[in-house]
Amino acid sequence: MTTARAILLATSLALSGWISASPFDRATAATAEDLDQSADQALQTLYKANPFAEALSKKAAAVLVFPNVVKAGLVFGGAYGEGELKQGSKVDGYYNSVTASWGVQGGAQSYGYAVFLMTEKAVDYLRTSKGWEIGVGPTVVFVDEGVAKNLSTSTLKDDAYAFVFSQQGLMAGVSIEGTKISIIKR
Repeated sequence: MTTARAILLATSLALSGWISASPFDRATAATAEDLDQSADQALQTLYKANPFAEALSKKAAAVLVFPNVVKAGLVFGGAYGEGELKQGSKVDGYYNSVTASWGVQGGAQSYGYAVFLMTEKAVDYLRTSKGWEIGVGPTVVFVDEGVAKNLSTSTLKDDAYAFVFSQQGLMAGVSIEGTKISIIKR
């Protein structure tokens, strides 16, 4: 067995054991109703922490929200969560968020994220693509504290704005770049 294969096997076994025993088991919702409730609660949490996100939601064509994404890694890593596309108060589809990564990393965490799709063109791209890879297709601006200070609802010009919230766990950094979002049945 090559060294790379041995490392990959050991990492996979360690991560699968850690994730199954962790408090982060809720990356997937049991039912559509559970996911609907989790998504609504997640958006309320985001809006309390970042009032600009709530103002943005009023201008957005739709909001793609993933209330709980679990990320783990030790050299090789991955993240998974399920969410929904909301147009106003109506749920317009269910999606999963999958990320794979490699490099200097170790630990596990959970977080939520929401992508505010500002145009019908961005919403249509999500619906018609065979999986939307963040970084390809509509332009997504990752909104952190620094970016939020320079934005207002009258200066918005990009296709989508993403917010990460409710981070828990021991892993440095969160990035949704390279994440693939695909429609799922519920």
